[in-house]
Amino acid sequence: MSTPVLLVIAHGSRDPRHAATVHALVRRVRALRPDVRVETGFLDFNVPSVPGVLESLETEGVRDVVALPLLLTRAFHAKSDIPAVLAAAPPRLRIRQAEVLGPSPLLVSALERRLYEAGLTPADKSSTGVVLASAGSSDPEAIAVIAEIAREWRHTGWCAVRPAFASASLPRTEDAVRRLRELGCARVAVAPYVLAPGFLPDRIARGAAGADVLADVLGPAPEVARVLLERYDAARVPVALVVGA
Repeated sequence: MSTPVLLVIAHGSRDPRHAATVHALVRRVRALRPDVRVETGFLDFNVPSVPGVLESLETEGVRDVVALPLLLTRAFHAKSDIPAVLAAAPPRLRIRQAEVLGPSPLLVSALERRLYEAGLTPADKSSTGVVLASAGSSDPEAIAVIAEIAREWRHTGWCAVRPAFASASLPRTEDAVRRLRELGCARVAVAPYVLAPGFLPDRIARGAAGADVLADVLGPAPEVARVLLERYDAARVPVALVVGA
């Protein structure tokens, strides 16, 4: 049996930094697993589109595809948009939809990597409060996942960890920064739990104006690439959900 093509499905953005970051992450995935063909498709704003990639693969004679949502939580895009796009794919393609990336211990490791790259050290943990700043969602399941990540991350030695959201939910980043100051944390750091730059990550950055440290987005961190491959490998098994014939 041939190795399924990995189709990374990104949201897309008018901000050119978004697509550039997605492509950098995909290059890292390819370097880790040169035996796997990796393609990228976007839901909106950027090309190639997901339908366009699927049609091209079908024309080439590809039959097996693992579609991997480049998302950190299971919200509207993972539950509705992406399944709808895959359901409209050429019928000769056998498509398995992989799980979203989060939650994963590897993503928490990537968050810490970005904080240390921004100037913190492991010795700073006990005196530093962290804002886990995500894009936000109206989906309660997604919000609950972010809150749980913050609770679990706090137990690894940080002074405190508080979730914040750039849209749809509260608190905002600036409110969480203020609350950590009130708790008495000696320093406050903001860790964006987002994959690529864009409108909402920029809002997180503005909300971090009162913090001491602002980490970079997760981007092409090696831990993120490893999560992608974990999700791909899990979806390759025959018990995964199959869309199409």
